[in-house]
Parts: sequence; C-alpha cells; structure tokens
Amino acid sequence: MNTESKTNTNTNGDNTMHRNLSDDVLQSAEEAVKATHDKADKLLNAAQDGVHHLRTETSPAIQDLATRAQDLASRSIDYCAHASDRARRQLHEVSEATTRYVAQQPAKSMAIAVASGAAIGALALWLSRRPYGR
Repeated sequence: MNTESKTNTNTNGDNTMHRNLSDDVLQSAEEAVKATHDKADKLLNAAQDGVHHLRTETSPAIQDLATRAQDLASRSIDYCAHASDRARRQLHEVSEATTRYVAQQPAKSMAIAVASGAAIGALALWLSRRPYGR
C-alpha cells in the first residue's frame, strides 16, 4: 500500500501542478485579451477624436469657401447686368444720334447709304468669284 499511496500522492501533486499551470496560462490569456481590448479602445477613441477634430477644422473652411463662391457668383451676375444695361444705353444713344444725323442731313445720309451699299455689293461679288481652293 505504501507504493500505491506514493503514486496517488504523486498523481495528485501532478494534477494540482497542471491545474495551477493551466490556471496561470488562462489568466495570462485573459489579461492579454483585456490589454488588447483596452488598446484597441484607446486607438478607436483617438481615431474618433481625430475625425471630429478634422471635421471641426474643415467645416469653417468649407463654409468660408462656399460663401466666397456665392459672393463671386453674385458679383458676376451684377457685373453682367450692369454691362448689359450699359450696352443697351449706348446702342440707344447711337441709334438716336444716327436718327438725328439722317434728319439733319438727308442728302448726305443718302449718299453714305448708297456708297456703303455699293461697297458691300462689290465685296460680296468679289468673294463669290474667288476660287475656294486657295
């Protein structure tokens, strides 16, 4: 029985040692998982903070750019409206000046019109007789 008792004691001691070793490995693995989880949480929080920071910095810049583009578009529309109005006034002034000139000097106006018509007719005739290949 003495031999049997030593074998049982050894087996019990080995089992306890293996159990303790398993518990230690399990505890180490759990600590590693927790440490990895904590590190991943910290990295995720840092990334979220970075994204939030970028959004807060770029949002005013984008808003400023949009405001400037709107201002430029508004000024361009105003400029075109003023240029169109100015061209309309100048055309009206030239039309009135021409009407006054014709009313004041009808013979001279008729001569200018006949000469202009003849010049345009001669140019059209000359262009129509030119060969296209040259």
